[in-house]
Amino acid sequence: MSACFILRTTMLRGAISGAFRLNSRTPGTPVLRLGSLCSFTSEVKTSVILESTDEYKFVERLIPPTRVPTPPQHAGPAPSGWVPPAVLPPPLPYMIRRSRMHNIPVYTDISHGCRRTTLVRKVEGDIWALEKDVKEHLKEVTGKDLPTQVNEVTMTIRVKGHFDKELKEWLLKKGF
Repeated sequence: MSACFILRTTMLRGAISGAFRLNSRTPGTPVLRLGSLCSFTSEVKTSVILESTDEYKFVERLIPPTRVPTPPQHAGPAPSGWVPPAVLPPPLPYMIRRSRMHNIPVYTDISHGCRRTTLVRKVEGDIWALEKDVKEHLKEVTGKDLPTQVNEVTMTIRVKGHFDKELKEWLLKKGF
């Protein structure tokens, strides 16, 4: 098949170049006539592409998912310790959305070598009311009034110290 294709292309190339070289033919070079070219074009076979959906199930297994599937409903905590959010969000002036992996978005951070902070992300609504409630809760836990930083642009709250476990438990009790 490929040898036939190469033969046809070389003959076509020779015919086209011969048409443009009208009087510059050198003796001994074969000249391809249009009749012999037409006889090759009648032998061209058209191929048909068939699309099979039966084998696509094997391809689908290899394609990575575009989003994390919704977790199954649990009555309590899962064996891994993960707790599902409440069915209805709590009636508070603020809301904390779960992360892409369905976890509570509370993270610890170490910057400048020794500065330890806790970051609460994905806050929606009244961020100042959440900051006030976080300060009250951490004052009950630690007995100290901890400094916080509110960033309204990124909707995050930063608390001095590592209090991720305490804040995650508190947010779970609230229903987030």
